[in-house]
Amino acid sequence: MPCTLFISDLHLDAGRPLITQLFLDFLETRASGSDALYILGDLFEAWIGDDDQSAMNQSVCRGLNQCAASGTPVFVMHGNRDFLLGEQFAEQSNCALLQDPALIDLYGTPTLLMHGDLLCTDDKEYRAFREMVRDRQWQAGFLKKPLEERRKMAVEMRAASREKTSGKAESIMDVNPEAVIHVMTENRVPRLIHGHTHRPDVHELLIADERAQRIVLGDWYEQGSVLECSPDGCELQNIAIE
Repeated sequence: MPCTLFISDLHLDAGRPLITQLFLDFLETRASGSDALYILGDLFEAWIGDDDQSAMNQSVCRGLNQCAASGTPVFVMHGNRDFLLGEQFAEQSNCALLQDPALIDLYGTPTLLMHGDLLCTDDKEYRAFREMVRDRQWQAGFLKKPLEERRKMAVEMRAASREKTSGKAESIMDVNPEAVIHVMTENRVPRLIHGHTHRPDVHELLIADERAQRIVLGDWYEQGSVLECSPDGCELQNIAIE
């Protein structure tokens, strides 16, 4: 049966080789032959520029390229950790970069794809940070710095993020229900798929007296997580580390 796969929040990092290998195996086996693979942000723990040709980055790009070469279109959306993925990455990996949000026709159902951070409107501090790092002038200045300096800055930014996150209420870091209704109404879709919050679930909604659905993708920390959609519907599934 035809199927389309959705994943997000892999946070691939050289310090977690088992997850990287799980992803590469996933690309070679399950993803190859599917109708399409959508990666909805935070494929990498940090992406400091397309010129970072680390061994792990190169192996991931090769795996993506081979999956796409097998006939499976691969789409990658920027997340809050890898917003600097650029055209060189797209060419090297043979992937298409997706805008956030992106509207697709999923077996006849209009479906909106997002990373998910834009829905977390209650986290004012993060919204300000996002606006700063998504500014083209800020990005150009960052990318001009030497690679080692960027690596150091990325480590410091992740540490600061962890510290700030630990002091925030869980509700602040989750999506805002009104933001969800607004974006789905604005785009006239009955289904929204996103990641970012690391809270995999299928939420059944009622919007303007019409049934709707919000599907949240899981992360790839202790295991893999994939949403498989077919003409019969969508199902969240786990992928165990063997």
